[in-house]
Amino acid sequence: MQLLRSFVDKSWVSSIDEDSVEYINKSFILQDFKGKEADIVYRVKIEGREVFFYILLELQSTVDYQMPYRLLQYMLEIWRKILKDTKKAREKQEEVSKDNIENRLEDKVGDEVESKKEVETKYEVENDINDIESNKEMDIGKDGKDFKLPVIIPCILYNGKYNWTVPGSFKDILIANELFDDYIIDFNYILFDVARYDEEELLRLGNLIGAVFYIDQKPQYDDIIDRLKNLVDKLKDLSEEDFELFRVWLKNVVTRGMPKEKAKEIEKIIESNKEADSMVYNMEIAIRDKMKEMELKGKQEGKLETILKVVKKLFAMGMDIEQISVITEMPIDELQELIADYMID
Repeated sequence: MQLLRSFVDKSWVSSIDEDSVEYINKSFILQDFKGKEADIVYRVKIEGREVFFYILLELQSTVDYQMPYRLLQYMLEIWRKILKDTKKAREKQEEVSKDNIENRLEDKVGDEVESKKEVETKYEVENDINDIESNKEMDIGKDGKDFKLPVIIPCILYNGKYNWTVPGSFKDILIANELFDDYIIDFNYILFDVARYDEEELLRLGNLIGAVFYIDQKPQYDDIIDRLKNLVDKLKDLSEEDFELFRVWLKNVVTRGMPKEKAKEIEKIIESNKEADSMVYNMEIAIRDKMKEMELKGKQEGKLETILKVVKKLFAMGMDIEQISVITEMPIDELQELIADYMID
């Protein structure tokens, strides 16, 4: 809801029933794109009618011009699942009514010993009741003719460094679309272009989404620390639930690509500091140490690369290991280890 209210200026946003918002725990991402993108699906009610929001998280740094086509594929998969689940609900509805199920549940207690092979367990019967309850609001109809598919609103959340230049409507990726306007598939999608939002605008939002986008714009360690300092006062104003969600998200962002030991240290800092001030302060110390380690490692790797080049040249000139040890001022045992590690002939 925060995402829509913060960035979508449409009248229907205010009509969403917040109590009806339901996260659908299923991904529709194609196998070839796992790791390159992720998705989130929510079911809500607007004026009593069911609507789905499909949010595609674009994890690639480059712009993918086939995105509208993939959105269509994902939307079709959602509708296919809805039709499949609705068909099952219709068959169950025709098979047994809620009253019959409740009677079976009552009869089960007395008849269990006599008819063990045929009686359903209490768990199974209760599941039948729950299935009917969850589908009773669907206008299934006896033959399905009254059933209508719910609207799906496709959204893309993008944080790449390049401007998003993909067509905003599906028809614009079709050849000769202008000839058949009334007969071709078309839809628009909502784009959340994280990197292009104004920094001050994100800070002014003062909510979880604004904080997440503000940090996500600059994923480098030093930038993250500077931005967290700017966010401290805003984080204090977040609800306890939103601050907890922010900490979980921050933990994933900051530790991405870190060695396990260092990642555990950062995770511990985020988990143990319940106040924004102390969390940011202690994270700064840990991340600054991490940056120094990375800088030192870079210098060491640069020095090692230079030594390797020298050693290879000296070997090529026909020198033996004792002579090379004298020239490079490296002990023979270290030289032997270097030769073995990098297979220098």
